[in-house]
Amino acid sequence: MDYFVGVDVGTGSARAALVSSKGKIVKLATCPLEIFHPAPNFYEQSSDNIWSAVCHVVKSVVADISADSVKGIGFDATCSLVAIDKTGSPVTVSPTGADKQNVILWMDHRAHKETDLINELDHEMLQYVGGKISLEMQTPKMLWLKMNLPSSWNRATLLFDLPDFLTWKATGSESRSLCSLVCKWNYNAGPDGNNRWNDEFFEEICLEDLKKDNWRKIGNDVRTPGDPVNQGLSAKAASELGLLKGTPVGTSLIDAHAGGLGMIGCSVPGVSNNLQRRLALICGTSTCHMIVNEKKLFVSGVWGPYFSAMVPGLWLSEGGQSATGKLLDHIIDTHPATPGILKSLSGNKHIQQYLSELLQTMTEENGLENVSYLTKDIHVWPDFHGNRSPLADPTLKGMISGLSLTVDQENLALLYLATVQALTYGTKHILETLEAAGHRIETLLVCGGLSQNPLFIQIQADVLHLPVLCPTEKESVLIGAAILGSYAAGKFNTMYDAVQTMGGTANIVKPKSDCYDYHMKKYRVFRKMVKDQEEYREIMNEKFQTI
Repeated sequence: MDYFVGVDVGTGSARAALVSSKGKIVKLATCPLEIFHPAPNFYEQSSDNIWSAVCHVVKSVVADISADSVKGIGFDATCSLVAIDKTGSPVTVSPTGADKQNVILWMDHRAHKETDLINELDHEMLQYVGGKISLEMQTPKMLWLKMNLPSSWNRATLLFDLPDFLTWKATGSESRSLCSLVCKWNYNAGPDGNNRWNDEFFEEICLEDLKKDNWRKIGNDVRTPGDPVNQGLSAKAASELGLLKGTPVGTSLIDAHAGGLGMIGCSVPGVSNNLQRRLALICGTSTCHMIVNEKKLFVSGVWGPYFSAMVPGLWLSEGGQSATGKLLDHIIDTHPATPGILKSLSGNKHIQQYLSELLQTMTEENGLENVSYLTKDIHVWPDFHGNRSPLADPTLKGMISGLSLTVDQENLALLYLATVQALTYGTKHILETLEAAGHRIETLLVCGGLSQNPLFIQIQADVLHLPVLCPTEKESVLIGAAILGSYAAGKFNTMYDAVQTMGGTANIVKPKSDCYDYHMKKYRVFRKMVKDQEEYREIMNEKFQTI
């Protein structure tokens, strides 16, 4: 049997899956990653640690099969910035000076000044990032590195998006993925084939030195996701991964985009397979909202449109929420009732499952028809780590209305439910913005950790009033990475064939109509909360008068 390996480097772990040509995961392995937090808003990693973890998980999933049955491998990763010197060694990006800390993690928010500087210039390239560049993207981070660690900036011969670093380690090729460059590096691409770095833009933001050696530092060999990288695995990488030299390697994707690719083609009887009318939610630490269209649609506060960044020939728009899974963890981890609940849990029951069951009991005890009615007096604005879309304001803060002195487990359950609802209202805000710009959305697709939370999925369906598809193969990101390897190996004639064959089937969750009006009232409160926060800022920014 032919197999493909998908590798996913997320925020906290590296994972690999052995995948059949039909999109079924045969074996999966996980290895944790180091994260360094040297200062507020600084999050760093080590590329050596990451590659070591990748080698460990790939060796694990191929250990019981013949290496020649693995016909291709694909990589995805977070959109983090990696600095490498002329010898291929790490270059520090840290104020600590530690060389091994050579990766600025995607969620690092150190470059706020540089982000403001770039946005103040209002260059035409910013129309492709919703009108404002995000401090989570690479251009502000590069500018921060140049201004604050000039010795590191000068030592760094190569700057990679993490997915491209992985294909470089695997093959020795300095090629870059169109996905990473157009989505995070302000690279210009379109159907006319005139793909290029914009000289004027980089000159205006004081990064003109990147033009040296035909832009080698950030890439001059740009390939579409899934295209073969050189001659496949190098001898060194093959030995480290437990595979054969020359095994085809597909051009990489950002992790969320791999999730989109892995599930956008999943099928359900009676549900349209029109890719352009499906909004894909890739849920992890944060959530990305992906939609493709044959038209070049600009959406305020939403990244893109990016040509061929996920599906060849289609424009990708990408909304997002900076903290979703991480926010739910924060709400739970910081509540006084959590330690007691954790002590009482038996078996492998997750605390979120316990809270969902408790909420159902509370619903029945209160004689309510729907669990959502429990939060009539509790409202959450979920931007504890800023707003990515559609407001594109990283300075926004979280808000909770309706707190009391109660700190029992029922109180935690209500806060948890209100936060789940708030995250869904954030998705509704993004969806409305997409549709106002010309997108038409008929179906929601969800993968990642939250896709396995029935409460979260049902509330998504109820609030958005759309059917929600959850792929039966739970690890869509790894499926997407494996699709890259299969396409590079020539298993499929087109990427569309690969997506539809390996995307598999899905379970469908339909909306309940009995609580839609209730959610629309809460959504009105949700939208008002951010306006109130803006008013608070205006009041506090008024000049103080002394008496």
